[in-house]
This record gives sequence, structure tokens and C-alpha cells, in this order.
Amino acid sequence: MRQGVTRPETPRDRAEREALETDLLDSPVAGKPIRRRLRNFRPGADAALRALGGPLAWMRRLRAIEVTIDDHEARLRRHWHELRAQHSDDAEFARAWRQLAESWSFRDVNRLIEGHNRYFPAEARLPMNPRTGDFVHVNGRPYTRRPLDAQWILERFPPEGEPEWTHSQDNS
Repeated sequence: MRQGVTRPETPRDRAEREALETDLLDSPVAGKPIRRRLRNFRPGADAALRALGGPLAWMRRLRAIEVTIDDHEARLRRHWHELRAQHSDDAEFARAWRQLAESWSFRDVNRLIEGHNRYFPAEARLPMNPRTGDFVHVNGRPYTRRPLDAQWILERFPPEGEPEWTHSQDNS
């Protein structure tokens, strides 16, 4: 590190300097002040305070939704294997699985999803589409989430046949 020490000019340095000087001769902005680029926003104190507070409410809620859904999937997978072991007949298993799906409670995750659907646009400052009057899509999809129900279970864990996840994951 040559702090405070100037090095001699090399032929390459000289060529670069001469090229820059010839470019400046033909430049229309040489000797004129550069135009300032104005921004359409002004950082405020509220943005700094939000940044210091960690993840925002909608971020924490989305994470809680994902964790809760993962928990439901793990429990449903366990129940699926238990019922499969108890019922050798496919029709009997399908009936028992549909009955379990109908009685399964998603109250906890559906409460989170309801809060997400209600508060996310305001909390995330989601802009509106002026043509439709609706909020813009997030990553190409609507921001709303569908509440979970028996149909969700039967789509993920069909009673007929072997689901894909039974081949690739451990039964525990």
C-alpha cells in the first residue's frame, strides 16, 4: 500500500490520460454543471424506525402461516400413514381419510390467513392498479391466500393411490 506516494506514469497510464483528454474536447457537457437527478421520495424518520424494528408485522405473519402449514402437513402425513396401516382396503381407507379431512381444524392458520388478507395491503403499502381498482399482484399472483379446508387436505393428500411424497420422504 503506497499511501502518500505517487508512482511514475507508465505508458498505459499516459495512453488512458490522452484518450480521456481527446474525449473531453468533443464532449458537449465539458465545462458545464451536471444536472441533478431528483428523487421521487424523501427518506423519513418512520422508514428508519421501521428498519430498526426487524421484520414487519406482515413478514412475521407470513412466516407464521408457512410454519403452521408445515406443521399441519407433518401431522397430516403422520395420520395418513397411520390410517393406511389400519385400513388395507382402499375404499375403507378413502372413507376414513375423507372423514378425518372433514373433521380437521385449521382454525389457527385460517385466523392468520384472514389477518393477512385483511391487513397486508396497508401494511406492505401495496399500490393499486388504476385500471381495475384492485391491488397489484405480488410476484404475478394476487396477495390473498385461500383459507385451508378439507378440500386442501384432499388435494395435497389424495385418498386414492400413493401420493408422490410417500416415495421420497421418510415415514416418520
